[in-house]
Amino acid sequence: MRILKGLVFVLLFSAAAIEVVVLAGKSYYDILQVSKQATDDQIKRAYRKLALKFHPDKNPGNEEATKKFAEINNAYEILADREKRGIYDQYGEEGLKQNQQNGGRGGGGFGQDIFSQFFGGRFGGDEEEEDRAPKGDDVVVEIYATLEDLYVGNSYTVWREKNVLKPAPGKRKCNCKNKVSHRQIAHGMYQQYTQQVCQECPNVKFEREGLSINVDIEKGMRDGQEIVFYEDGEPIIDGEPGDLKFVVRTKPHNRFKREGNHLHTTVTITLLDALVGFQKDIKHLDGHQVAVGSTKITKPKEVRKFSGEGMPVFESSKKGDLFVMFEVVFPSSLTEAQKAAIKQILGS
Repeated sequence: MRILKGLVFVLLFSAAAIEVVVLAGKSYYDILQVSKQATDDQIKRAYRKLALKFHPDKNPGNEEATKKFAEINNAYEILADREKRGIYDQYGEEGLKQNQQNGGRGGGGFGQDIFSQFFGGRFGGDEEEEDRAPKGDDVVVEIYATLEDLYVGNSYTVWREKNVLKPAPGKRKCNCKNKVSHRQIAHGMYQQYTQQVCQECPNVKFEREGLSINVDIEKGMRDGQEIVFYEDGEPIIDGEPGDLKFVVRTKPHNRFKREGNHLHTTVTITLLDALVGFQKDIKHLDGHQVAVGSTKITKPKEVRKFSGEGMPVFESSKKGDLFVMFEVVFPSSLTEAQKAAIKQILGS
């Protein structure tokens, strides 16, 4: 009964899966935690691990896990199909929709029961446990971006050197497991012992290789945000490579200071400008001009907000606000005639 309930549950979420992914606005590669250059085997391995982790039978009553499971299945349906993956890589989700409308192979990934392809439709108390393959070390690199690049977006080229597994002469022990055995030591008495059982595999060695990596700095990325290249970290023999993580750091700017999605800057004006009003434009991070002048009296340290002139909100069309603080420069001295004129105008 539990098996049937699990399969029925999978089918019920067939229609919801595509909607979940579209609403989330995530890349299918990000959902499966693989890079765009991932091989078919890497995609299969990632799907298997995530599907086991988020399956509804393992997470009863957890709506977030249910949504995640639907996303994972839908992403795998696209990336496991070479034709669909090619369309997605070139045209995105809109291209997949148009291909389906024009008679291409449509969705229905859950109808094909993707999960059962891996696990034979069984997921109960005796389900296969997730493989605990060792994983190599993650490589964390800080990448310093200018505020201009975080405002408009840019791509940095980074030179990366890493260890790569290469074939080597000879054989080696691999896939070793501890096997529990029993032996008789006397009549009616048995001893339990553990012995290591290994397979024999071709030998391998590490070689150092270098390559250029393009790291995309997207509009609105925040300080400390990670850009992950899955399985591009340090490799490990008989295991999965770690991840390569670029941590975005913001270079200091000489005019603007960022706080969340907002920008702050300081504009200096004369005492005359503060009293009678002024016209002034400041150059923004992408080069466009922002009019910050005023016809009113401006007090020293006064802050004015300019809506929509802040930083782009990451993965959104919205923007934060720009806050301008005005510094008023007073004259260093006045003549007696100037003092008299000011008194006459402003009153004693």
